[in-house]
Amino acid sequence: MATQHLSPALRVPAASPAYPMAKPGYGKRSAPDQRPRTRDDFALLPTRERYVAGFVDHLPDGAAMSVKQLAKQLPLYGQQAVSTALTALSVAGHLRRVRCPVVGAGDETRWVFRTFWSRTARDNEWWNAYLATEQATLTAAPAPSASVPDTAPPPPWAPAEDPRPAPEGPDTEQAPEPAAVPQQRAPARAPDTEPAPGTAPATAQVPGTSPAYLALARLGRDDHRLTLSADDCATLEPQAAQWLTRGVSVDYLTHALTAGLPAQVDSPVGLLRRRLTDKIPPRLPTENTQPATPAPARRLLMECTDCGRPGPPQAFPDGLCRPCRTAHSEAAENPPHPADIADVKAHMTNLRDLLKPV
Repeated sequence: MATQHLSPALRVPAASPAYPMAKPGYGKRSAPDQRPRTRDDFALLPTRERYVAGFVDHLPDGAAMSVKQLAKQLPLYGQQAVSTALTALSVAGHLRRVRCPVVGAGDETRWVFRTFWSRTARDNEWWNAYLATEQATLTAAPAPSASVPDTAPPPPWAPAEDPRPAPEGPDTEQAPEPAAVPQQRAPARAPDTEPAPGTAPATAQVPGTSPAYLALARLGRDDHRLTLSADDCATLEPQAAQWLTRGVSVDYLTHALTAGLPAQVDSPVGLLRRRLTDKIPPRLPTENTQPATPAPARRLLMECTDCGRPGPPQAFPDGLCRPCRTAHSEAAENPPHPADIADVKAHMTNLRDLLKPV
């Protein structure tokens, strides 16, 4: 008879979640020419700094390097302790924090924050030379131009660039180009007048088809008080053409000539001639001639590891600004007494016990 085992099976160990990665271009960047990884790495550092350095060293490039994310993954220390450890690692020559501008779509400039990490401790001269090389590489790289138009093909429903005009029927009234001209009396041609054989009719220069002429001819259709003859349109055409050469549209010209008309217009051509003369607009550019805004210089700035203040690498020895470096040196010269540290730990333990539910 088979023996039944009632003991539960061994639990599968829970897989540790993947460390969060930063956005593309952000996060950790490993410095070149590092020594191979050994068990004695960071042996000269204090316990807390050695613990944080070992964790950061095993992170892949592109990992999030914010104090908040590191503190979430390090159970022994909080954000303040991790921040202090990173400051000590910067002084020891293992990391530098930098930022550089990146131009996106619409000339929008955003800052990319990176943390350069070196398992091998480096001095300030090495870091300055390395960041100068990174600056040269960043400057030589072609900057993405936001003014370049999109080269993607248009969607299927988009019209072609130069569509052919649709044939106009006899009943078409709202065709955009050209509009119908008021019916004029054409001069009678002699019956014996015949076109010369072999001569084609001249169609390159058709009188009365310019935008200015058509705009004047349409005024009578829109308002009977401004009905013009063919001779009137031809007379006012040069003045209307001056409006269009100054960058205004046909709709703007029509609105300026028809706005605020009196109840009765005795001489349409006289009224329009006066308005074309008195209301002529200033010259407007036909296209955007404003100088393009120059892209910001793609310079690389170092950040103070303690307070985050940006500046050139030469102004941040040990990765710290002057105030933080002064405060760090004073703290190193006057370390806290071990008894004070024990008292603080006991006080914090007491506070945690008081916060526990009864």
